[in-house]
Amino acid sequence: MEWLNTISRAWKIKELRSKMIFTLLMLVVYRIGSNIPVPGINRATLAQLFTGDNMGLFELFNLFSGGSFSQFTVFALSVTPYITASIIVELLGVAFPYFERLTEEGLEGRKKLTSITRYMTVVLAVIQALGLTLGLFRRAVANQNAFNFIVITLILVAGTTFLMWLGEQINEYGIGNGISLLIFGGIIARIPSEINNIRTSYQAGTTSFVSLLLFIAFAIVIIVAIIAVQQATRRIPVQYAKRVVGRKTYGGQSTHIPLKVNAGGVIPIIFALSILQFPLTLMYFFPDSAFYDFCNKYLSPSGNPGVWIYSVLNIVLILFFNYFYTAITFKPDEIAKNMKQQGGFVPGIRPGKATVDYLTNTMNRISVVGAIFLAIVATIPTVLSQYSGFQITFGGTSLLIAVGVAMDTVKQMENQMVMRNYKGFLK
Repeated sequence: MEWLNTISRAWKIKELRSKMIFTLLMLVVYRIGSNIPVPGINRATLAQLFTGDNMGLFELFNLFSGGSFSQFTVFALSVTPYITASIIVELLGVAFPYFERLTEEGLEGRKKLTSITRYMTVVLAVIQALGLTLGLFRRAVANQNAFNFIVITLILVAGTTFLMWLGEQINEYGIGNGISLLIFGGIIARIPSEINNIRTSYQAGTTSFVSLLLFIAFAIVIIVAIIAVQQATRRIPVQYAKRVVGRKTYGGQSTHIPLKVNAGGVIPIIFALSILQFPLTLMYFFPDSAFYDFCNKYLSPSGNPGVWIYSVLNIVLILFFNYFYTAITFKPDEIAKNMKQQGGFVPGIRPGKATVDYLTNTMNRISVVGAIFLAIVATIPTVLSQYSGFQITFGGTSLLIAVGVAMDTVKQMENQMVMRNYKGFLK
């Protein structure tokens, strides 16, 4: 396989090998911390909080933390506050002129935005830690006094801050995106337990051999489809006019603008899950009530007809958020402006507003394909797990993140090898 060949060639280069080893060591540190429990917690009471097949919004937190959330370890908050802060800062860049100016100031502007993201991460971590300690996990706290609550809160905030620092160290001295690799490590760490769940289900007789084969085939098809869509782009041809400056001629070459089919990545799925599973989270605070029975039957993916209502709403929300997020992040007016300044144009399209409209319409059309793909990947595993007998939490979102991060990391290796060859040529 091509990616194995890339890793093999990168391992033979001393500089890249050092970066790969450093990244692996940082992931090992992350997994060690993910198994260190927060002190002062009654583990028996904690286990009772997560009994049942549906964890609501907690399953989303458990996904990003690699199981640390349900075990309430020092990394229970994982990088969720950092992700939330990053999304907020990105949205502020659209809504407020000050943040918009920072995005246009180059390196200095990015440094300021990074500092703002760090401070916001700590603030959000404090809020979430207090909410968990005084709310959901309060019953699991052994000695319920102010000192214990403060200590637990500080430990959780310190864990998130350390992970943020760990991700930045990977960015600087390792290879790949640090925060994404931490999430990737947590997801991969859950694979053995998921395989064990499937094996137990098969041995118990709740799953037939044919169903097992069909599940494996389906998983392979989904992974191949994710790779294909993640790499899929629509190439917009761009022609640059010739310019004569003195005795030299510039321009005249043809190039293209790659528009990704899945420009939103996994963000639309995360937004949709956050909304759909919010009532499923609230029902844990109201056991033995009409609200709990209603949510469990009509809104839960484990209920009937809840699985179908949940799936339809999931598809609609993913389609909406994919369009919304793409509209925010994709800026055709800036692309058209830069092209015009450099003497570039799309063949057959006038520069200016016509180019903006063309890019917008093209992106909207291909985004529909990406959104439908995301909806299918996120929804089908939920339906299959309900009717196949498999109790699997390693769903479409996990696969999207894992495959996407792996592909981006391998691509970074390829880019660094190309840069190294250029440096050798210049020397």
